[in-house]
This record gives sequence, C-alpha cells and structure tokens, in this order.
Amino acid sequence: MKVVLGEGVEGRYRYWDDIQLQHNALPEIDFEEVDPSLDLFGKHLSAPLVITGMTGGYPGAEVINARLAQAAAELGLAMGVGSERAAILKGQHPESYSTVAKHDVPLRFANVGAPQIIAQVPGEPVLSVADARAAMALIRAGLLAVHLNFLQEMVQPEGDRRARGCLLAISELAKELPVLVKETGAGLSRTVADRLQAAGVKGFDVSGTGGTSFAAVEHHRAVARGAEREARLGRTFWDWGIPSPVSLRAVVPVGLPVIASGGIRSGLDVARAIALGASAAGIAGGILRAATVGYNETRHELEQIVYELRVAMFLTGSRTLTELQKAPFVITGETREWLPP
Repeated sequence: MKVVLGEGVEGRYRYWDDIQLQHNALPEIDFEEVDPSLDLFGKHLSAPLVITGMTGGYPGAEVINARLAQAAAELGLAMGVGSERAAILKGQHPESYSTVAKHDVPLRFANVGAPQIIAQVPGEPVLSVADARAAMALIRAGLLAVHLNFLQEMVQPEGDRRARGCLLAISELAKELPVLVKETGAGLSRTVADRLQAAGVKGFDVSGTGGTSFAAVEHHRAVARGAEREARLGRTFWDWGIPSPVSLRAVVPVGLPVIASGGIRSGLDVARAIALGASAAGIAGGILRAATVGYNETRHELEQIVYELRVAMFLTGSRTLTELQKAPFVITGETREWLPP
C-alpha cells in the first residue's frame, strides 16, 4: 500500500477520457428526479459504485477497512476487501477484514487469488471450497471475488508462476459459491469471459489498464529489494493489458453483470462506464488515499463521486441508469484504435 500511495504507479494513458457523452441541452427532467440506484447481485444499492478490494492482512488495514465500510454502509454502496489469503491460510490479522462485517454494507465481496486455488509448490496449502466459504463468512460476503493477477505475479520476485488448472478450480468454486472473477489492472478479453461464464461464474470486474499498474507497483518493490530482473520487467510491462473501456465493451455481450474498474476517478467516469454497458463501476486508488486520512474524507470523496454521476445523468437527460445506458457517446483516441471498425 505504501508504494501505491507514495510512488508514481498510474498507467500512462487515461482511457476513460476517450469516452465522450453527448450533452443534452434540453434534458426535460429535474435534477431532483435523477435516481442512480440499482439492484446488483440481488442487493439494492443507492448508486452503481463498488469500493473494490484493496487491503487487509496487516495491523493498519483494520482502520482503513472500517472507514470504507462505514461510508459504504451509510451511502448504500458495495465494497470488497483485499486478498484474504493471509487471514484464511495463515491466521494473520483476521480483524482487518472482519471489521467490515460490523457495518451494514448492502453488498460485500470476499476476495481470494486464483494462484492460491491451485498448487504452486508440492505440499503447499491450497485454498479449498471450505477456505473460500470461510473467507466469505469472515466479512459476511454475498459473493466471492477470485482475482486474476498473473502480470503482477510475474513481476514479483516471489511471485506465483503456475496457472495451469485455474479455470477448473474456479469452476469447482462456482459449483458451491457465487463467484465473481476480477482482473487486477490488465483487463479481461471476450474469450476469457466466455470461458468463465461456461465455468459458472456470476459476473466480472474487468479492471483494465489505465488506472493503477501493478507491474509498476512491483517494479518499485523490486527496486527496493535490489531485484534487477523484476524491476526491469515492471518497466517493460508497465502498460501491459487491455484498456478498461475496451475490456468492458468486449465482456458486456456475455450477458452477466460487469463491474468496470481500472482508472475510475470521478462520477463522470462512472457515468461513462454505465453508458458503455457496465452494471456498476469500481474505484480503488482514489478512495484508498482518502481512507488513509480519515472517515470524513472518505465519505466526502464518495459523496462527491456520486454527485458527479448524478450531474452527468442530468446533463444527458437520464433519469435512471437504464436511460443512461442508452445515452449517446463518442469514442476517441487510443481507445478507438483498440475497437473493431
């Protein structure tokens, strides 16, 4: 977390700025009518905003997750936590996660990593269905997020390099638990989404390039450790991946709920994601910075994002999110170059 907050780890290009919503000079609605509420995975949210899983497993994370959870509960937003591997397999600081369960967050996402549900080293503990169930119980989650972070693992000096069998392991989890699969900054393709749908997952978080680059995060960690090869890998693959809006457009036709994350920084970005077909948008880095300062700052940042979303809805003449999904837009810049003609 110190690297994310203290170093330059953003992608080089702002892909969400390539999505321009068309202004409606005569919206024919009152601002007070604008309603960004929705039902997502069977839970009612006041706005299509998910505080995506970021932290846990160390002493300071309890305070941060408590602030995030309190704000999410009071504002009616969804929330995830960071990877729960430390708590479930090692018993490290479970309170840094369970604090979330003390607040009435309408929708919570537990979190485990795909590399941990297959054997990386013979004899090493593997996260089982029972462990995944325990991860959900720890925060009283409605869904289990399985994150794909193989780019990050490749740049980590101690990273997990085995991926064979992950799809089968995800399908086994999905037989028993409601599973959402999320990337961590490199995006999902349509091919991968189709395979995951066939495996029984309930939804996606695309988390494409344009936000925090975890190759960049691991680059800085490798530099600090003197790991020259991995430091160079982080530089080389700093912007590796599928841009978030492009990944979103690819995955939406699969027909499952899609959370658009990766570079979401404002309510306007949330509106852009909804217009492109997202069910909701996920925010991480921006709100993490606020949460390290205090609760009031956390709540203020979230309220500002929701207000900006409502303004964007008003200026496109969209009273509801369903209407916003029909709002006209233009795609420009590098994002346009990624899309088929």
